[in-house]
Order: sequence, then structure tokens, then C-alpha cells
Amino acid sequence: MTDLDRRTMLATGALALAGAAAQSVPAHAEVAPKAMLPVAAVTIPIVGATEVFQVRRIYCIGRNYAAHAIERGSDPTREPPFFFQKPTDAIQNVAIGTVADHPYPSLTKNYHHEVELVAALKSGGTNIPADKALEHVYGYALGLDMTRRDLQNGMAAEKKPWEIGKSFDHAAVLGPIHPADKTGHFTQGAISLAVNGTVRQSSDLKNMIWSVAEQIAKLSEAFELKAGDIIYSGTPENVGPVVKGDVLLCKLEGLPDMSIKIV
Repeated sequence: MTDLDRRTMLATGALALAGAAAQSVPAHAEVAPKAMLPVAAVTIPIVGATEVFQVRRIYCIGRNYAAHAIERGSDPTREPPFFFQKPTDAIQNVAIGTVADHPYPSLTKNYHHEVELVAALKSGGTNIPADKALEHVYGYALGLDMTRRDLQNGMAAEKKPWEIGKSFDHAAVLGPIHPADKTGHFTQGAISLAVNGTVRQSSDLKNMIWSVAEQIAKLSEAFELKAGDIIYSGTPENVGPVVKGDVLLCKLEGLPDMSIKIV
């Protein structure tokens, strides 16, 4: 074999190795996208668990107790259910056994309390039958749908969206989530709210016009529900104003009390 043949073989082998190496590396390597801003996930503690419940959406139903519908000027015998949303970062978590400071919000002079049962979903879908709806509920919490009533009423009177009355910082107060496999599903039970020791709201979950199961079914007709969604299920009658210094005590049969102080 001549020197020329040896050089040809070496060169050919080097080219083959280089080609194989080039083929093993993608021509355009994909780089995983990196978040530009450090936006924190919104979570709710779960009783008895180290995991937390990550919130995707907050749904609320309006006027879901007949007496409350009447006090808000509606006819509960004819009105179909309607829903609105709050931003997830409106959540204020309140630990069991504490009285959490709750800041009086800006722009309002008529700030109202609305105590509610909150359902947290572990799964979802569209057009969910009511008789299958509770299969999607992970657990329940006791909540407050806080409302800048003067802003809500003012916008409603002008036939404009009243989101500003419902969707603001700390507007979605709630205690930790209790798994439904520990508590069962809430279809009845006393619910109440007291301000400075005086009971204002007092009713029973059985007085809801639309049950939690029916709310899930109705919501899933309009939206694809998913894991991480929570639903504020409506408030009883006698909603009313609070001022700085007031202490609110919320009670729901089967769950621990929840309390905040307006500061």
C-alpha cells in the first residue's frame, strides 16, 4: 500500500467520523423557554397534607339563596344561574385558629361581607351531568366573597360591567381546603357570619337555589372546567357593610371557623 493510499484512507475515515458526530447533534437544538418574570403560583393549603392546591380559576355564582336574591332586587323563581370570576391573586388564605388582618380596600365607602361554601375541583370537563359533578370535587373550604358594593351598584346602574366591585386585591378570602373524602360532600348544614359577635347572616346550605353539583353542571356548559378551579357557591341574605376594626367570624357546620379583622 502506497503512502497516497494510506492518506486517502485516513482522510476518508476522519470525514466519516465527523459526519456521524454531526448527525448525533440536532441541527437546531431546542432550548426550553424560560419565564421572563417571577410570577408566583397561587395556592391554598390543604388540611392534613404537605401538598398545596394550585388555583387555576375562581368562579362565583350570584344570588344563589332566594332571600338574598330578593334583597338584591331579583326574582329567584325565574332567574337562571349566573356567574362571574375573580383573579386568582385575589385570594387571601386564613389559617385555622387565627384572626387574619384584612385590608379595607381603596375606592369604596360601602364594603360588604358575603360568607360562602367554596368547592375545589380536582378534574373537570364540558357538559358535565349534575349526577356526575361531585366526582370532580377534591374538597371544600369556608370563604368570603368581599364586595365593594357601592362600586358594584354604581356600575350596574350604568349598565356597565361591575368587575371593579368584585375583583380586587384580597377579595377572595378563604380557609384551607378539606378533602371531600374526609368531610363528605356538603349539601346541607348551617352557615353563618357574625360581625363583632352579632350574627348577621344565618342560613342553611340546603337553601341554595342551585346545588354545588348543579353549579358545576351549569358552569361546564359555558366553560371547560379543569383541575385547580374553585367555585364560590353563593351567599345567604343579610349581607352588609363592615368598617375598619370590625371582626368577622364565619361558621359552616362540618368545617372549622374562619375569622378576619378589617384593618
